[in-house]
Amino acid sequence: MSAGGSTKAVVAALGANMGIAVSKFVAYAFTGSASMLAEGVHSVADSGNQVLLLIGGKQAKKKADEEHPFGYGRERFVYAFIVSVVLFSLGGLFALYEGWHKITHPEKVESWYWAVGVLLFAVVMEGLSFRTAVRESNHLREGRSWAAFIRHATTPELPVVLLEDFGALIGLCLALFGVGMAVVTDNGRWDGVGTLGIGALLVCIAIVLAVEMKSLLVGEGAGKHDVAAIRAAAVDGHTVTDVIHLRTMYLGPEELLVAMKIAVDHDETAEHIAKAIDEAEARIRASVPEARLIYLEPDIRRPGPLPEPATG
Repeated sequence: MSAGGSTKAVVAALGANMGIAVSKFVAYAFTGSASMLAEGVHSVADSGNQVLLLIGGKQAKKKADEEHPFGYGRERFVYAFIVSVVLFSLGGLFALYEGWHKITHPEKVESWYWAVGVLLFAVVMEGLSFRTAVRESNHLREGRSWAAFIRHATTPELPVVLLEDFGALIGLCLALFGVGMAVVTDNGRWDGVGTLGIGALLVCIAIVLAVEMKSLLVGEGAGKHDVAAIRAAAVDGHTVTDVIHLRTMYLGPEELLVAMKIAVDHDETAEHIAKAIDEAEARIRASVPEARLIYLEPDIRRPGPLPEPATG
């Protein structure tokens, strides 16, 4: 459900943004509005970003090999990080430059009805795309707030599309404000003000995405709920009596690595311990399906706390 929902949201956003980009550039040609140009570039950047997300999803499906024994799942994190860079540079910085240029060299907005018509059309299309992203995200959100979902989601495509679409809707409102004020006041500087607002918005969204994708690239572990579930599933109360150390890390959006040192009774035979380990792995996978790779090391609980394993 996660991968399919992500792809559906990305494809919906790509189709909407390609159509919107064409209409915005047509409106810019008739109006000369900086807000329309910034929004056109914004839609082109978003379209390119969705293509990057689709490429990342395809690359992540490559099978593990000797050079990458844990597979290529993190390709999706890499391409999502590239998206944040593109959004920051191509979308945000360009809009900031264009807005400043229009404020210092104001021009009258011509044929304003083209701009208003295209912006209203874009609001409808972006709204439909945003609705699709919200619907697919709700399958994974599990009652969390939207901020918490974006912060802790391991599926990068949905937070990216959500933020891009939300930013696009706010950006369209800013463009409508800039164009409307420029027409009402007959002062082209308002068009530049709206464009500056779009640029600042895109830069903020790009920074949020970059921070979250960087965290996934560095190597995030499972959330507290999943860690507790893994601990509980590992212990059977007979052979496996406790969890001594536990480390988790996402190798991809739906692939969790679990490394654990478990306490076993010192009188158990190797055969019983091996069987208990197999059963513990089965319980962990049933409790947390994302736990694809599980490595359990049996040990004997000694008096006093055991030293933490080296992380370097």
